[in-house]
Amino acid sequence: MEKQSQKLPFERLPPAEQIALLMRRIYQQGLTTSSGGNLSLLADDGGMWISPSALDKGVLAPAEVVRVGADGAFPTGSPRPSLEYPFHRAIYAARPDLRAIVHAHPADLLAFSIAHKVPDIAISPQAMETCGAVGYAEYAIPGSAELGENIAGRFAAGFDCVLLENHGAVCGGTSLLQAFHRFEALDFCARLHIQALRLGGRQVLSADELKTAQSPTEQLREFTPTAQSARETLLRGQICAMVHRACQQQLMSSSAGTLSARLDNTSLLISAADVDRQLLTPGDVVLIKESWREAGKLPSRDLSLHQRIYAAHSEISAIITAQPTHVMAFAVTGAHLDTHIIPESYMLLHDLPALPFAARNDHQKISEMLGTSCPAVMIEHEAVIATGCTILQAFDRLEVAEFTARSLIAAKILGGAVAISDQHAAELREAFF
Repeated sequence: MEKQSQKLPFERLPPAEQIALLMRRIYQQGLTTSSGGNLSLLADDGGMWISPSALDKGVLAPAEVVRVGADGAFPTGSPRPSLEYPFHRAIYAARPDLRAIVHAHPADLLAFSIAHKVPDIAISPQAMETCGAVGYAEYAIPGSAELGENIAGRFAAGFDCVLLENHGAVCGGTSLLQAFHRFEALDFCARLHIQALRLGGRQVLSADELKTAQSPTEQLREFTPTAQSARETLLRGQICAMVHRACQQQLMSSSAGTLSARLDNTSLLISAADVDRQLLTPGDVVLIKESWREAGKLPSRDLSLHQRIYAAHSEISAIITAQPTHVMAFAVTGAHLDTHIIPESYMLLHDLPALPFAARNDHQKISEMLGTSCPAVMIEHEAVIATGCTILQAFDRLEVAEFTARSLIAAKILGGAVAISDQHAAELREAFF
């Protein structure tokens, strides 16, 4: 555990390693193909590091990343830079504040690209905060100066995320992680928008609702912890392992989602607010003791909600707040997520009620709704909250909720789901509740 906690922070890795690591992640998440997509990082001298052309992105190595000079020259014998190098250069020229660019063609974003539409960011306050408004650039031949002008023009207009006509999407950032988080959030919105349409349509948040969507980060006094107990060390490792798994299962994204665990009657451990979830280490997890936080670490914005839930329910020892795509499709449409479809869904989730978006900061109301008879709840446009006696139980409920939602949406194509009978539901309650 200790070696992992001392791992070199991503931003301090050499540029070629950053690009190779994130390109492999993009491929593993199904956001690009073996030959598609390109990433770059701007160098101080006006040149850049950029992913190569015609090499397998799924196993990209740092040595294959190309260092291109400000004059466009690259070392003899190195791989050729991406064909899309010209538009990267054009974006950096148009937006001196940007230091990194991510471009790829995930299927759902590509669906919008080839339909000449832009995914609706106003269905998710987290995505709106991460991405901002999304621009749209007209088609031109890949690698052409015209394409560079079209894309750079949208970035010059102030967009950080741009959908390309019949060509995927491009996102920029002050760091490669920020550009990737924007890209991932944009893809999430594309997936969410499409699943919501399968349920019959989506509801969007107003400008006023979006302005007030994010709760302020908790302002807590700092303390320096003493030596960790064996239980604390175990929980830190379990939190990291489950957050990583949640990202792999697309139950969380790299920049959104919280997991906490009760340590004792006065303290808890919670994932950090400002750390990429897929890079979370035990040393990043934040120890909270009443109104004090572990020195040098920033806890998730969900901290005060989790604290309220723990205070009200001694039987709850773990809480997950997340935005899995299919559950959130129900949360942005107002459609009923019926858990009475298979025994596992009903046994683990009981019913899965939905609170209105306006209740997102009413921690007392959320806490009162949760409990033994209601282990999970949705908040419209915001998240699903799953609780448990253990981290595994809370995660299992989150996972079952997503599988249930996914099955219900698929069943619509087959004519709709048929719920188990009231008698069978009563038998399940008697046997297992």
